Amino acid sequence: MAEKEFHTGDHVSWASHSGRAYGVVKEKITERTHVRGHTVNASPDDPQYRIRNDDSGRDVAHRPEALRHEQK
Repeated sequence: MAEKEFHTGDHVSWASHSGRAYGVVKEKITERTHVRGHTVNASPDDPQYRIRNDDSGRDVAHRPEALRHEQK
């Protein structure tokens, strides 16, 4: 399966408990860090993305397979 690649500024969506959530990619995370108090176990071989949620304005982190590109 082809690797999904996202870039800063991309508008994306992901499944959430209340349906689909939408946001904008802020950065690609390639090392272990924390986002809103949660540990993000990212690495160069297993990156995650920091996303600013459109509705709440909060940052979240997701793996690329959980995301899909959306039109702005």
